[in-house]
Amino acid sequence: MPSAAPTLDDCRALDRQDPLRELRDLFSLPEGVIYLDGNSLGALPRAAPARIAEVVAREWGEGLIRSWNTARWFDLPQRLGDKVARLVGAAPGSVVCTDSTSINLYKVLFAAMTQVLRRGADAASRRVVLSERDNFPTDLYIAQSLCRERGFTLVLLDDAAGLDAALAAGDVAVLMLTHVNYRTGAMHDMRAITAAARAAGALAVWDLAHSVGAVPVRLDDCAADFAIGCGYKYLNGGPGAPAFVWAHARHAGHFEQPLAGWWGHAAPFEFTPDYRPAEGVGRYLCGTQPIIALAGLDCGLDTVLAAASCDATGDPMTALRRKSLALTDAFIALVEARCDGRFDIATPR
Repeated sequence: MPSAAPTLDDCRALDRQDPLRELRDLFSLPEGVIYLDGNSLGALPRAAPARIAEVVAREWGEGLIRSWNTARWFDLPQRLGDKVARLVGAAPGSVVCTDSTSINLYKVLFAAMTQVLRRGADAASRRVVLSERDNFPTDLYIAQSLCRERGFTLVLLDDAAGLDAALAAGDVAVLMLTHVNYRTGAMHDMRAITAAARAAGALAVWDLAHSVGAVPVRLDDCAADFAIGCGYKYLNGGPGAPAFVWAHARHAGHFEQPLAGWWGHAAPFEFTPDYRPAEGVGRYLCGTQPIIALAGLDCGLDTVLAAASCDATGDPMTALRRKSLALTDAFIALVEARCDGRFDIATPR
């Protein structure tokens, strides 16, 4: 990238050299449209209409109830979860795609609270859920409702500078943060913050709605406790696409699911009157899964995973992040050169 603001010729040359340029053909975009709102709703994958039509006409229309087996509808949340796992640095089998971001946050925050309450003597002094005032509102609403129900207090920081002092107080049960700020694009150091939370005796819950598909995430390496994320933003799953939920292996065998439903039962077709949770993250499933919506999300995930062929290590997020930074640098240089004094750059450098 030239040190000065790039010219149109510079940008065209970079486009010609871009290993990701062919991926644009994976999307159906109106002619002449430059779409910059994938952070709110990802673009339509070209494969999605045909895939959804296949699910409706052939798998549902012809296969009928047999398709739960023949089309592998039953394990679709887990199979898509394994695709998400590649994007968030998680082990296969540790992610499921299901429900919405808000509902999944309710589940993991409840589970984290319960883990702390089971500690015994330490539990009485840990009744704080710590977050940030400019966290995405739905996260705060979910936290407010759970804190009311379970006798916890939600404490909101004005900025991350107060995090260490708040954790040092010794009363924090759960630290609940969004990895990337939806307003500014500021990104937390997940590894350092998770380590600080664990050292202070708190569990770390991360919202990846504005991270997954946009920046590299390393959940297992960071040793986070629980995480959730969105399917309709950078994962291009379509409006209202199912979200995803992850639990670290150290919690997978014993965390509590507050919304116990038959799909998360260890043996759902035994139809027993008492709930017995499935092993691992599968217990986060609740009711019958939205197969048509999951099929759309499957196509969206494939558009992101296609970037793996553009990186020497086969990591799709490394390739996408490299391109993202180059585009952002070029845009900032152009704004500063052509709009100096008229706009302030909010994006962190």
